[in-house]
Amino acid sequence: MRRLFFNSVSSFKYYSSSASSNVLKPGDILKQSRVFSISEVADYSKLTHDHNPLHFDLECARNAGFTDTPIPGLLVASLFPRIIASHFPGAIYVKQTLEFRAPVFVGDDVVGEVQASNIRQLKDKFISRLVALKMVELW
Repeated sequence: MRRLFFNSVSSFKYYSSSASSNVLKPGDILKQSRVFSISEVADYSKLTHDHNPLHFDLECARNAGFTDTPIPGLLVASLFPRIIASHFPGAIYVKQTLEFRAPVFVGDDVVGEVQASNIRQLKDKFISRLVALKMVELW
């Protein structure tokens, strides 16, 4: 496996009234895999108005030092709120810090992992800090 995107640098904080300390414990790891398509890159571009040719023009990407056109980093990072929402529908995602270390390309099978590092109860809600362990490409 090759480390692609994150390595213990990203942190997320979310609030949930539906989660309980019996459901998620410090040290628990949540993960999902995903393969991004060119149509998803196009949809992301339309939605965000990010028309950077780096993501669509192979010559531009190669001039920037890439072997192919990379997927926008924030599109790849969308895997993390997807992980949270799939486990805790209705959770409120309030903070994220990112560091982009390597590109992800269309067709790469990537796996995102987050680990619960801190959970506390505040009245009838739970607050958890999740730390991204890694985003890897499966070969």
